[in-house]
Amino acid sequence: MKVSIITACYNREKTIATAIESVSAQSYDNIEYIIIDGASKDKSMDVINQYKSQIDIILSEKDTGIYNALNKGIKRSSGDIIGLLHSDDLFYDKDIIGKIVDVFANSDADIVYANGMYVDEKKIDVVKRVYKAKLFKKKYLYFGWIPLHTTIFVKKEVFEKYGLYREDFKIASDYEISLRWFQNNLLKKVFLDCWVVKMRLGGKSTDLTQQKLKSSEDLKIIKEYNLLGKLTLLFKILRKIPQYILPKLLKYK
Repeated sequence: MKVSIITACYNREKTIATAIESVSAQSYDNIEYIIIDGASKDKSMDVINQYKSQIDIILSEKDTGIYNALNKGIKRSSGDIIGLLHSDDLFYDKDIIGKIVDVFANSDADIVYANGMYVDEKKIDVVKRVYKAKLFKKKYLYFGWIPLHTTIFVKKEVFEKYGLYREDFKIASDYEISLRWFQNNLLKKVFLDCWVVKMRLGGKSTDLTQQKLKSSEDLKIIKEYNLLGKLTLLFKILRKIPQYILPKLLKYK
């Protein structure tokens, strides 16, 4: 199986190299790597071009936001499986993609999802927040549960059949598409209980200045999917509290 990994990048000269190296280090070799840059104004493209021999597709042009960039990448991809790696992030270890492919190969899964962690922006070995998933039950969605989006790998045919990211949302379209998938009884979801990604705190979705917009968009999505309105949103927010507490109690690496 070919796996297409898509990275959307905008002004990430300080972190994009780590993301690229993380993909290049994977032990699974049938990977198509795609970087969609939003016409960065810093030296991101200089860094990216240093690794161009390790990247299959590079596109740099203005876009209307991250979901527009991701959709461009999906349309250009040729893999059987699509995964995302943001420009601030890295895979947990070199065998992650191989593990994901094994699950797809040994099941009839349409979607494979796993666990992720947030790390310090500068010290990526310091875990600040853990985002653990579990075996899926539809009722969990009413209580604000959804897997961390960058741990979700999807067959490309799912995008082809059920659509791309909605670009009318600026910060929460990953939540909308996740609900689209997880509410769909025709799609088989398989949970892989391992760490998949390390995400740096400080990205757009974790920026406190963006939380008001995110909550507003989340609530609109929750209502569209006939969940429990503000109650589901409250549960979704409260779920973050133990995610920050657990790393203080347990040693994660």
